Amino acid sequence: MDDATTFLRHALATLAFRTTCVIHDAPPGFADTRAVDGAWTATETLAHMADALTWAAGLARGDGSWRPAAPQAWDHERERFYAALSQLDELAATDAIECDVAQLYQGPVADTLTHVGQLATLRRIAGSPVKGRNYFQADVAVGRTGPEQTLG
Repeated sequence: MDDATTFLRHALATLAFRTTCVIHDAPPGFADTRAVDGAWTATETLAHMADALTWAAGLARGDGSWRPAAPQAWDHERERFYAALSQLDELAATDAIECDVAQLYQGPVADTLTHVGQLATLRRIAGSPVKGRNYFQADVAVGRTGPEQTLG
């Protein structure tokens, strides 16, 4: 595994950690929260993140087709997000990435990181701001891409 792939796997674990920090114990009604009329709800944002990671896994396998799914219920989209994230990490772990790793990061992975910030803003709008953390010292572990994060 080269340095770029190792970095990608760490970025994916970081994405899992940060997303979990934002969506863990979200208040009732959070899934339908939106910043302004016409903006995505929290559920639609998370669905887009799952779509982007599914696309990233496709790119990693040599298929760049964008196939967004219609957003479903919050719990479904949460599971889909973690499944897509874990699938991409598994491809990286087996050195099965067939595209430029830097481009994979700069496109779909960086996009999802942007949306984590949007979800954090929606948490504040929903009246339940995300607890501040020292992300430099966070317990981020390569390969841990599911909801089972050590939030401390």
